Amino acid sequence: MKRTRFDFPNAQGDSLAGLLEMPDEGDYTAMALFAHCFTCGKDSAAASRIARHLVGQGIAVLRFDFTGLGSSDGEFANSNFSSNIEDLLAAAAWLETHHSGPRLLIGHSLGGAAVLAAAQQIDTVEAVATIAAPSTATHVRHLFAADREEIERAGFARVDLAGRPFTVKAQFLADLERWNSADHIGNLRKALLIFHSPVDELVGVDEAAAIYQAARHPKSFISLDNADHMLSRGEDGEYVANVLVAWAARYL
Repeated sequence: MKRTRFDFPNAQGDSLAGLLEMPDEGDYTAMALFAHCFTCGKDSAAASRIARHLVGQGIAVLRFDFTGLGSSDGEFANSNFSSNIEDLLAAAAWLETHHSGPRLLIGHSLGGAAVLAAAQQIDTVEAVATIAAPSTATHVRHLFAADREEIERAGFARVDLAGRPFTVKAQFLADLERWNSADHIGNLRKALLIFHSPVDELVGVDEAAAIYQAARHPKSFISLDNADHMLSRGEDGEYVANVLVAWAARYL
């Protein structure tokens, strides 16, 4: 495949790091945009494996680091769920200017919640896929439960997330409350595919049920039997990609 690394600006003028992967011959059936999981990055195992398999089947994929993560500029402390959505819109605008607008959005974990919120604002999108996604952004509130009092008192706190320290400000928690409803999913007006494992210990499968109930048809659910939240086994990422290509062919 052809791999191109580049930077593009977000709404605040920060430089975001992107990686565009395309078939060697340059022709592709559709352009996809991938949103990584919370505090992860574009080079996470799940994002890398799924993108690689999609490109092998003719779908070009752009994945990038959200503000303040990976190789992107900006401060994580100043980001929030709304800024993630803005970053997705900036990535889609870059694609439309330099290649073609994304027709497929894919989001892992909180990235899945972000693509559900961003899809309505990207005219070129025809299909959306979520992987182990919560139905609302407020699902991640429990990660800050032990530090919430300090965040509200001091305005910020150093929080351990997935074994790494991050500064979380009160504005982050306040922004989550803006996204405490799944009502916007009912206005998606895009084909939707929901991947979720029934044994996911970080985001329960009931979240997939909530997304499915909120969405309108066409919508589909695929059980990732025995997969963990991060899709750490290579065969799980490959399975997601293979099913996604077959499903998307009906809409792209």
